Amino acid sequence: MTIEEGRRLRRLRRTQGLRRAFAETSLSPSDLMAPLFLKEGISEPAPISSMPGHHQHTLESLVKEARELAARDVAGVVLFGIPATKDAAGSEAHNDGGIAQKGLKALKEELGDDFVVVADLCLCEYTDHGHCGVIENETVANDPTIEIYGRIAVSQARAGADMVAPSGMMDGQVAAIRSALDAEGFHDVAVLAYAAKYASSFYGPFREAAEGAPRFGDRRAYQQDPSNVLEALREVEADIAEGADAVMVKPALAYLDVVAAVKDRFEYPVAAYNVSGEYSMLMAAAANGWIDERQATLETLTSIRRAGADLVITYHSKKAAEWLS
Repeated sequence: MTIEEGRRLRRLRRTQGLRRAFAETSLSPSDLMAPLFLKEGISEPAPISSMPGHHQHTLESLVKEARELAARDVAGVVLFGIPATKDAAGSEAHNDGGIAQKGLKALKEELGDDFVVVADLCLCEYTDHGHCGVIENETVANDPTIEIYGRIAVSQARAGADMVAPSGMMDGQVAAIRSALDAEGFHDVAVLAYAAKYASSFYGPFREAAEGAPRFGDRRAYQQDPSNVLEALREVEADIAEGADAVMVKPALAYLDVVAAVKDRFEYPVAAYNVSGEYSMLMAAAANGWIDERQATLETLTSIRRAGADLVITYHSKKAAEWLS
């Protein structure tokens, strides 16, 4: 059979209209969620040098930024709080008057139920040692840490969080958080579990933004080994069994196979976090004229959706939403 007698696959790629009509994967602003940083004790937004276009926010600038995201139909935000004082137990994380709680309350009062406000739930931004839990014998002690996570979840729920997102990768963290929320009557507050969070080299710029780098050692003893997929599936399975309403894979780009495996195996709501290092590399290449920022950004986000992510948490949210409008 000749080409003339057979199919010509290029026919459906001939025009933009045809390509759009037969696209297998969609990307819209409502598929995106933006991470935002709120810092206590600053009087104006502080630029994050390693993440062009992003800032550590004041309460006022946080609400303004979220309002602009909502106007572009971005689904919501993930809020990271940076307190003025830190201690070994991360006490400010569950302070009802803490900086994250103030931010959560302000966002919900301003934007209401049409805009999703997710509270990142961890201790690394709040501890003076920078690890994600209580230190005993120079390592993070699992069970005392998840007890504190329960207290944080309740405090964040009181402040108005729609979802809490535990990111510490402690065993049993979702069960402890679900139990604490339910015991206080917060049955409707959802849990977005960082179920497969890898010990990645792509978090560098985030550690400047959130001021949460570990003062000693690293996090490989509790975050996921980059070599492993089956272990990640076991982590996801455990979080679902413990009551997670949605699960997350982090980072996204180097772990698209994991995103796909999680979606295929569990057919559960899946988020993927397009992390700071992935963002900063793209922005650096675009600043040097090596790639087109718009095309590379939309291609990147589409690839994460194509892998199976229902939601993409990304620092590109604002610009991408403008381009997609």
